[in-house]
Amino acid sequence: MRILVTGVSSSPGYKIALELSKKHEVVGIYRSNPVHIDGVMTLQRDLSVDPEGVIRDLRPDAVVHVASIGNVDYCEENQAECYRVNVESARRIVRESYRIGSNILYISTDYVFDGLKGLYSEEDLPRPINYYGLTKLLAEEIVRSFGGTIVRISSVYGAGPGRPNFGRVVIEKLGRGERVSAAYDQWISPTLNTLIGMAVEKLLGRDVGGIIHVAGPRMTRYEFALAICDVYGFRRELVEPISIKSLSFRAPRPIDSSLRNEKAIKILGIDLNNIKGALEILKKELGYR
Repeated sequence: MRILVTGVSSSPGYKIALELSKKHEVVGIYRSNPVHIDGVMTLQRDLSVDPEGVIRDLRPDAVVHVASIGNVDYCEENQAECYRVNVESARRIVRESYRIGSNILYISTDYVFDGLKGLYSEEDLPRPINYYGLTKLLAEEIVRSFGGTIVRISSVYGAGPGRPNFGRVVIEKLGRGERVSAAYDQWISPTLNTLIGMAVEKLLGRDVGGIIHVAGPRMTRYEFALAICDVYGFRRELVEPISIKSLSFRAPRPIDSSLRNEKAIKILGIDLNNIKGALEILKKELGYR
């Protein structure tokens, strides 16, 4: 099967392409940050210019659409650009993929929820509180209208390219003996990008459709940082608990955007709740002993 993965220079896109390449022919698209992935043909393309042409030229059997503007604060201040990339490009990619008969799998986010409830299921009603979340929800609705599969992920961490992620930053700073701050009153579902790649590979071999949450266990950022300390042997006292209220963001953040993952665990057979096991996988990938 030939699979097109957009956004391969992102953390989840990189691992999705890498995992899929073990069994399939994979073509990865990036816009501005070149990336080399063993076994994957990577191409530079601006999907906001002619996404239909990319789909027509490659004629993939399946499209995994990861690419988006994911900087939440940037989206809040650059809404026209964010809409063009996150919604309009998605619409054109999905429509052309559907036209040529390609399966569609879209990577979305926990930020489609307002964070007032926590442990959101696939059936809960989305209510984004920032513009980034709104654009991802609008793209979800487009994907659903064409019968595609939506994979919501949360607080992605792991090895590979892309913007610095919380887990990786904590590991690097603690490894240098530096102090880190982590919110004790913001709940997330930290998810290893390697597990996301494994989940997507399994999903493409099944007719699941609809929405599925591929996310780790519910915990605060502070608890996640302490879990890193325990697995890597770092000193717990280097982690300073702070309140999310003490941080200033341009765009509001959900207080509890954790996701329920029972559906994914049952269908895919991946232990998404084993945070220690996930951190051990990353430890090996990063070359720690």
